[in-house]
Amino acid sequence: MMTAPSDTEGCTGGQGDSPDQRNLVDDHNHNQGQDDGYSQGHVTGTGLHPLHQSQRRYSRASSRRASAAPLNYDVPDDYAHLEASNISPVQNPDEDPITRLDTLERVRTRDRDYLREQRRKPLPPQEPESSAEDYEREKQAGVVATRQKVSRLATEIYTISYLIFFSLLGTLARLGLQALTSAYPQSPLIFPSIWPNFAGCVVMGFLAEDRMLFRPDWGQQPNPKKDDDDDEEANIDPAAAKKAHMALKKTIPLYVGLATGFCGSFTSFSSFIRDIFLALSNDLAAHGSAAPVSRNGGYSFMALLAVILTTISLSLSGLFVGAHLAIAIATLFTRFDLGLPYTFVSRILDRLIVLLGFGCWLGAVLLSIWPPDRHSAQPEKERWRGTATFALVFAPLGCLTRFFASAHLNGRLPSFPLGTFVVNMLGTAVLGMAWDLNHVPSLGGVVGCQVLQGVADGFCGCLTTVSTWVSELAALRRRHAYVYGGASVGGGLALMVVVMGSLRWTEGFGEVKCIS
Repeated sequence: MMTAPSDTEGCTGGQGDSPDQRNLVDDHNHNQGQDDGYSQGHVTGTGLHPLHQSQRRYSRASSRRASAAPLNYDVPDDYAHLEASNISPVQNPDEDPITRLDTLERVRTRDRDYLREQRRKPLPPQEPESSAEDYEREKQAGVVATRQKVSRLATEIYTISYLIFFSLLGTLARLGLQALTSAYPQSPLIFPSIWPNFAGCVVMGFLAEDRMLFRPDWGQQPNPKKDDDDDEEANIDPAAAKKAHMALKKTIPLYVGLATGFCGSFTSFSSFIRDIFLALSNDLAAHGSAAPVSRNGGYSFMALLAVILTTISLSLSGLFVGAHLAIAIATLFTRFDLGLPYTFVSRILDRLIVLLGFGCWLGAVLLSIWPPDRHSAQPEKERWRGTATFALVFAPLGCLTRFFASAHLNGRLPSFPLGTFVVNMLGTAVLGMAWDLNHVPSLGGVVGCQVLQGVADGFCGCLTTVSTWVSELAALRRRHAYVYGGASVGGGLALMVVVMGSLRWTEGFGEVKCIS
């Protein structure tokens, strides 16, 4: 959905070149270091945004070797700023001696300028993507291009449905992994947020780097190749093709659901900040052990640094491990043709996910109203609602809030992803308030405690994200990355000190009345 990797505009080929050749030359020249066109060319020579240009480049460059039948999604321009990874974690997979890196600031500045210019003038009409001769050759070969245009309303419905469904799966994965990794004695890591954050970043890195699940020719049918096609393919710069492919796959609702919905809900920035505060206040205890032993402030500060360094280091390493995994198994995917079937995704899964997404959400609501253990002889032993079902009820709300906030705010400050920062701070504050209400002595009952636990695990867990946060840190310039990362951790901890600290250092935390 995002156009960040498709910085392929602004440089033009020779005057005698065809539009197809000029687009390919643009990519080649851009990657050779012609920064003037890169920084200024937010509108290409054809007047198209790089997202639209990348789609045309792939279909037109392969029109002589494949009959393009892609399902074209009508994507809103605001999707350019979505929180899914803008830039590939590994920009030099072949380890070339000389490479040119992209930055998040540069791409989002271009996207912002493009949106402003489009408000002043309409898009020019697009050129036909294949000539009459190409069409006749395809017709004689028995392969005729049949294009389907998905309306903007349908695209948004598919995207929202994927987000709802994968937010439920991401929440279940986070809660399940926390239960598996924090419920055994003598655990070397006693704060529960570390494993989900690491695992979610691995998946995010894989999706950002992968080129096999959604291939560059996704949605195209094979056609007999011509001799001149080999020469044309040889002129395509691999780096430019990779950028165009990343821009193309971000127009696919399934990809947005996986990257923004699943990975964003699998990881939780608010839980990370909560664990930092608990380390500072000496309230972290290993599972099954007694309350922490009293210690001086110096040791608490060391514990605070340990949580910060461990989480950020493992999350960043997970992002690159996932990217390296995608590079390593690319050959395997190609050899056994393991990519996602285009027909199944576009004609079956997109429609089925509307029922699955909203149906599963409704099922979570019904399970919260009538849980299987609702009439237990011991009400305090009821676990379903406090453990999972209330979290599933609130999870899609947090995920959708993050999705729309990123779409509308991330492009405001290219050097500081404002949308991700705002939702992380908001979710951290809400989690702190829910924690306080659950730990106030002699306040509320079991059901109220379970609802608050669901808000913390579901809404706050899906509203905040670590996977997107670390991918932005990896893509920003060094100075901006430290400013953004420091402001996020410092701002979140300051909120927790105000919200949770006011209870911790006055009345103290009481016992939780429900079983989470």
